[in-house]
Amino acid sequence: MNTIDITPLIPRAVLFGNPERGPCSVSPCGRWLAFAAPRDGVMNLWVCERTQGLVQARPITNDRLRGIDNFSWAFDGVHLVYSQDSNGDENFHLYAVPAAGGDARDLTPFPGSRGMLQSLSRKKPGAALVSINQRDPRFADLYQVELSSGELTLVQQNPGFGGFLTDEQFGVRLAQAPQADGSQLLLLADGQDWKPFQHIPALDASTTKPLHLHSNGHTLYMLDSRGRDTAALVSFELTSEAGGAATVLAQHARADVLGVWSDLHSKEPLAWVTVVERREIHVLSEAIAQDVLHLDSLGLGEWSVGSRSDDEQWWILLVSSDTVPGSAYLYDRPNQQLHKLYDMQPRLATAPLARMQHTTLRSRDGLDLVSYLTLPVHADRTDAALSSHQALPLVLLVHGGPWTRDSWGYNGRHQWLANRGYAVLSVNFRASTGLGKRFTNAGDLEWGAKMDDDLCDAVDWAIAQGIADPHCVCIMGGSYGGYATLWGMATHPGRYACGVDIVGPSNLETLVASIPPQWEAARSTLHRQIGDPTTPEGLALLKDRSPVHRAQQIKKPLLIGQGAHDPRVKQAESDQMVAAMKAKGIPVTYVLFPDEGHGFHRPTNSIYFNAIVEQFLARYLGGRSEPLRAEEVEGHSGQILENSML
Repeated sequence: MNTIDITPLIPRAVLFGNPERGPCSVSPCGRWLAFAAPRDGVMNLWVCERTQGLVQARPITNDRLRGIDNFSWAFDGVHLVYSQDSNGDENFHLYAVPAAGGDARDLTPFPGSRGMLQSLSRKKPGAALVSINQRDPRFADLYQVELSSGELTLVQQNPGFGGFLTDEQFGVRLAQAPQADGSQLLLLADGQDWKPFQHIPALDASTTKPLHLHSNGHTLYMLDSRGRDTAALVSFELTSEAGGAATVLAQHARADVLGVWSDLHSKEPLAWVTVVERREIHVLSEAIAQDVLHLDSLGLGEWSVGSRSDDEQWWILLVSSDTVPGSAYLYDRPNQQLHKLYDMQPRLATAPLARMQHTTLRSRDGLDLVSYLTLPVHADRTDAALSSHQALPLVLLVHGGPWTRDSWGYNGRHQWLANRGYAVLSVNFRASTGLGKRFTNAGDLEWGAKMDDDLCDAVDWAIAQGIADPHCVCIMGGSYGGYATLWGMATHPGRYACGVDIVGPSNLETLVASIPPQWEAARSTLHRQIGDPTTPEGLALLKDRSPVHRAQQIKKPLLIGQGAHDPRVKQAESDQMVAAMKAKGIPVTYVLFPDEGHGFHRPTNSIYFNAIVEQFLARYLGGRSEPLRAEEVEGHSGQILENSML
């Protein structure tokens, strides 16, 4: 029986606008709390004393452009450091701002270069280690920078390495050297020279990497998939010949170790995290066992430790679930007392948010596809998992990367689309990460082939389950998800009723040829995974799997969104696709944002584009839409260059 959706519409401005506050961080001394929050509509940094509470918080930055949403306390207890780029170009600069107030200092003030925080150290409290690619855009050098003066001192010039591992004195200990076959060498610093330490085969390169050193300076912790499928947490002794044998500290049969929680001072691992369908915390040390047991018993949802004071008395917990966007808590560890600081998006506290369900599908060739489904509240039968009262219009939401993964938890796009009346399905297709190297490597050279098969199998499953109306399916995604959209629309013209491509590549030849200079060390890996343009076979594959050459096969409405400053998937990728469609007389809608990059960062731009998406989906799938109000998108930069569908 059909049901009428009377669920209140959740405003786009609430779902995609600035949060009331972002994540919180406690200072090393435990005295101060810092967080990002809007100041005149732009996210900035705010500070307050822990004992005084948030009502005494004051802003310490006054950014007027893209906002600040990631930061760290320096160990001097005086400065906070944060990164910003320009209009999405990903040429980030690192800034330091005094917590007491004052002007922010650009620590990497080199136009056109990229300066990134390498590390902060309690042994170097007034300094930071930064990587800067000013000398060679492909390979960043390491510098120590003084936070109070901005003085830079070269620590390590990069002769062509993919990265470095340093100790607490900012001494360079290991280097990662990419090889032509996609494998990697780990090199150990030996005076002014380097000596081989570990070889990582190409098929392990995505799942094996050094993490950090123990404070003793000679124990290395790594994620390592060599000799097994899933990445384990292991340790090596640098003083042993070629590292000696690995000591396995933790491993999981079905998933990679994704995160490690370490002691602040010794750097010894205390716990580790993995995700199959849901996140799991595994304790290694009795030092935190009672804390984890206690916090788990409170029924908070999924929690993580965002920051800790140096004496470990104060922890900041970040808590969320599928229907809780995020909350910050202060944990008094000695007394095991938990104090809620704030909800990050309190306007969603009473919103009709939908639960996210999880399941594992089976691909046509036998792979497990961990997937997530969100149904509209009115159609979700909580007594019958993964079911609905009726077949619904479906949005297949394809993640980017593709070397990342979807996970259970709050997802603004899922909530938005479900609230508008759509079933929303996200599937971890082959090439997704976190589920073992065989699954990740199964995506090699399978763009537009078996990776696409996995998406089709997921849609077929949703139809067979009675969840999806086979005549009302949209494919949507960003980056690789945008590619999947273009490919799906071109090669399965009868499967999808419409598609939404956000910064998706259309031509794999030009994509591979135009990677950002800082990705140079990963070039051989990209060639192995996507196709090698230096060989006739590889070049032919790249051309064959490029949607731009199949544009004439698109039969259903397509919406494209692009940032003009995108360094990864350049504007030319979308321009090519639009030109190819227009040349064949195929209608397309194309929205360009001159002040954005790889995705839409400014809230007004995000809200504006999603308003267009909402109208698009309502027209071609039949869901609900919220009228566009000028005040919610005031100052947006979107330019509708082609408007054939709206």
